[in-house]
Amino acid sequence: MTIPSKTDLELASTAVKKLMAAGADAADAIAAAGTSLGVSFRMGKLEDVERSEGTDLGIRAMVKGDDGAMRQAVVSLTDTSGPALDEAVERVIAMARIAPDDPYCGLADKARLATDIADLDLDDGQEPDADTLASRAEAAEKAALDVAGVTNSMGAGAGWSRSQVALVTSDGFEGTYSGSSHSISCSVLAGEGTGMERDYDYTSSRHLSELDAPETVGKSAADKAVKRLNPRKMKSQAVPVIYDPRVSGGLVGHLAGAVSGSSVARGTSFLKDRMGEQVMASGLAIIDDPRIIRGRSSKPFDGEGVAAEKLALVEDGVLQSWIMDSSSARQLGLETSGRAARGTGGPPGPSTTNLYMEAGKLSVEELMADITEGFYITELIGMGVNGITGDYSRGAAGYWIENGELTFPVTEITVAGNLKDMFMAMTPASDLVFRYGTNAPTMRVEGMTIAGA
Repeated sequence: MTIPSKTDLELASTAVKKLMAAGADAADAIAAAGTSLGVSFRMGKLEDVERSEGTDLGIRAMVKGDDGAMRQAVVSLTDTSGPALDEAVERVIAMARIAPDDPYCGLADKARLATDIADLDLDDGQEPDADTLASRAEAAEKAALDVAGVTNSMGAGAGWSRSQVALVTSDGFEGTYSGSSHSISCSVLAGEGTGMERDYDYTSSRHLSELDAPETVGKSAADKAVKRLNPRKMKSQAVPVIYDPRVSGGLVGHLAGAVSGSSVARGTSFLKDRMGEQVMASGLAIIDDPRIIRGRSSKPFDGEGVAAEKLALVEDGVLQSWIMDSSSARQLGLETSGRAARGTGGPPGPSTTNLYMEAGKLSVEELMADITEGFYITELIGMGVNGITGDYSRGAAGYWIENGELTFPVTEITVAGNLKDMFMAMTPASDLVFRYGTNAPTMRVEGMTIAGA
């Protein structure tokens, strides 16, 4: 593992000391340093090479007014030199003094702060050069173009990045960690003229050793595109719907949005009054785990320095917890669940880490076996989800299911339902794989309405 630079930790620590000396009653600072390199390839030619490096510093000051009410302000800066930092400190203190009262702002409870910064093996210490990335992108595209039926390429890309985070609070917390990321993507077209179809695939991982081969990514993208040729339109009807793992995580994401502490506190969630109640089918579990080794969204502490622990949002279909930072927890009269996310441009807010639905017991084949007619979704379009009512309506494409088998591609379909009903009608398959920040296995949802031709 690469040890993060102490420079960013010292920068954040210096900022907090300056904030307190300037009159803040409480303060924190987060330094986020990042380096990235990306290469794109199209039709056998190098198209672009991009590299970026930089450090952003976010400082937050909390000041008590004459009435004793706390107020806060945040300033972000990229020039972290001494004079620029002094000016930013002066500005954020002045802003906090005239900000509106915020009875819920403040640092996290000191007793909840992480004291042991776990090594989650997020950084493999490697830094590929542009030529290496170009060879990966080229290999992915070549493998795709070699597949019969592929007629054009929308490009292939390979990337690498490293990010470092350092957080310091006036309550004595100091923590830092780094993470690397490697990726390969490919998108191609199959067919001719108005009958062309597009599809893609990609791979990403913290460690290069866990990245799929470029040829695997390219061939997979090509096979998916060719398989989508000659799609049909279907009549409107109610059928079982299967969500491919590429899109099933979105359903888990909608659940997370509905149990976000800020949404619940504002009363803008369709699950706001459902704590302790059955909100999903029996046997279903939704977990958020920031401590997965090499996880895409793993972190040893949250955006307020609170120890990051595994959290069950849903167990056996019953809602167990909200996703909360300290502010939303105070609004709800609860304690933070250690799910604060923090950028340099604003105060902390609640967010998930490695969010997933636990795998079921049925294989994908068993999940579909009894479906006489149904719809298998591989792509969703648009964001037609109402977080207040749970109403769900999205454009979709995929394959028609007949007698338990995928038959022909379909397109221009709208799938609709209500998330409250959909959550109660879900059955997960056994094929859970951790590829994204939010993951779910192949998912079956009964009785959805599809609108077609």
